[in-house]
Amino acid sequence: MTLSQGRAHVAIPGPSVMPDAVLQAMHRPAPDIYSGDLHGMVDSLVPDLRYVAGTKGHVAMYICNGHGAWEASLSNVVAPGETVLVPACGRFGLGWAEVAGGLGIEVDLIDHGRQRPIDPELVRAALRADKGQKIKAVLAVHTDTSSSVRSDIAALRRVLDEEGHPALLMADCVASMACDEFRMDDWGADVAITGSQKGLMVPPGMAFVFFNDKAKAVRAAMPRVTNYWDWTQRAEPEMFYQYFGGTAPTHHLYGLRAALDMIRAEGMEAIWNRHARLAAALWAAVEHWGQDGPFKLNIADPAHRSHAVTAMAIGKGNADRLRKWSSEEAGVTLGVGLGVTDPDDPTASGYFRIGHMGHVNAHMMLGTLGVIETGLKVLKIPHTPGGVAQAAEVLAAG
Repeated sequence: MTLSQGRAHVAIPGPSVMPDAVLQAMHRPAPDIYSGDLHGMVDSLVPDLRYVAGTKGHVAMYICNGHGAWEASLSNVVAPGETVLVPACGRFGLGWAEVAGGLGIEVDLIDHGRQRPIDPELVRAALRADKGQKIKAVLAVHTDTSSSVRSDIAALRRVLDEEGHPALLMADCVASMACDEFRMDDWGADVAITGSQKGLMVPPGMAFVFFNDKAKAVRAAMPRVTNYWDWTQRAEPEMFYQYFGGTAPTHHLYGLRAALDMIRAEGMEAIWNRHARLAAALWAAVEHWGQDGPFKLNIADPAHRSHAVTAMAIGKGNADRLRKWSSEEAGVTLGVGLGVTDPDDPTASGYFRIGHMGHVNAHMMLGTLGVIETGLKVLKIPHTPGGVAQAAEVLAAG
């Protein structure tokens, strides 16, 4: 007998929990893609996507995941042989660099490891060393989903401005958008990307590239952009099919409309605050458990922790045991460790992540933490009991 019957909870850092309203919106027959209500509905998505990103700029929608958004964004503004600067803080910063390299782009990599955010002064030094200003763009991951570190995008814009460097500032917000505070225009990002499957609460399969007029001008000067990735017609379509370079992802769009309605109703400020409070409750529990045992948050400074995903270590072998027990015995799926380079634990058996992004509330967070504390006790993993109570105190304090 297990306690896993009932609705399972998947607490991984994406795909995130999908609201019933999104699922219900998608559960419908195929529509007419050539005329009718679908066209007006898709038009209505654009201002709401701008609202989520904090921009008055342009929006291009793609049928792909975040990796596709990496390629789409680069293809429009960086040509083969040109150079980008990538200050990486985890697997996804390195991944964007790899995609750039695959496009024939030269990559200047600053690997920060996976336990600290992007250092603006290291970026400054790289820009100063670029005497010929060959660097075309700085690729910065706002929240790296693997390490759960959150970097300061506005600080990078200040460095670029102070150094008088013309490089575009490009922000990967796949894990952070609609979870962590992000203000594209106010913070000076020229390009920002995200995917449908995290804060936007829609299944994987759509990605979005936001860009300002500076980036639009760079695109106009490009010698060539492949037809599918070209954001020009997607952002300013003359015909409906140009939004997607072909057939629309119809049911994703219905789900996205429902999700954006929910986001508008709650409001971005409230969404950011909700994520911050739930994250703080999680951190309080882990820090309490870790007083007596191997439990440790990957990012030491709360100011640099993501409000959407938390990475942690619990001792070699213990994460695999805990994840197995939580799933099989309690119906909660925890995320695997990702991008870990630990010679003493080469399979990352002691690392795991919790996703707390999108459609998540207090009882989901407290339930997840309660399952984890129960698993720690059952599996006899050293810890200080009472972490859930500490989380409750944080939530009660408001």
